[in-house]
Amino acid sequence: MGFRFIIADDHPLFRSALRLAVQGSFKEAEIFEANSLNAIIDTLKEDDEIDLILLDLNMPGVKGYSGLIYLRAQYPQIPVVVVSATETMDVIQKCFDFQATGFIPKSLNLDSMRMAIQTFVNGDIWYPDGFNPDMERNSDTQELILRLSSLTPQQVRVLMMVSEGLLNKQIAFELDVSEATVKAHVSAILQKLNVDSRTQAVIVANKIEIGEWQPES
Repeated sequence: MGFRFIIADDHPLFRSALRLAVQGSFKEAEIFEANSLNAIIDTLKEDDEIDLILLDLNMPGVKGYSGLIYLRAQYPQIPVVVVSATETMDVIQKCFDFQATGFIPKSLNLDSMRMAIQTFVNGDIWYPDGFNPDMERNSDTQELILRLSSLTPQQVRVLMMVSEGLLNKQIAFELDVSEATVKAHVSAILQKLNVDSRTQAVIVANKIEIGEWQPES
């Protein structure tokens, strides 16, 4: 059976470039494309036997690290490699802190992308030039990661939707659950994040999403 990939990016031209990079090493690969987080989720609901997800940090339903956090919580068995135009050392480090399998800068040429993808699929480690995996971590980020690790996948999803301004009734409709279930999730989120209100939870969610940086397209 051939390898199976999801390429998640809202720019068709870059999805095409990544497809070429994948096919250069895995000619028989089955490749699914997604232009939003919902499209990724729909694909995984149909079939979660995926070998690797290549994830952009900024597309519909994904702002900063939120999509990465959700996918790692919901599908911990599937490796997720971030592919982004935001290539600062701090951003790369945060991606690894939030359990990305790897990080590929969009500025890489096609051959280098191909080599990186091959390395990840082989289960090996590949780092962008200049990145030091032993760099000192930000203590605030580490504390936030510990809090997030206590959230269930559904709670991560609810937190993301709360940060988008959706009301409990709207979240219940989107997730096909009762409003009481959503309220219970929100209460648990507040407790686990050690905040007192929905507004404070949104502030935490925004920190997760942008992490003091603005991702490029």
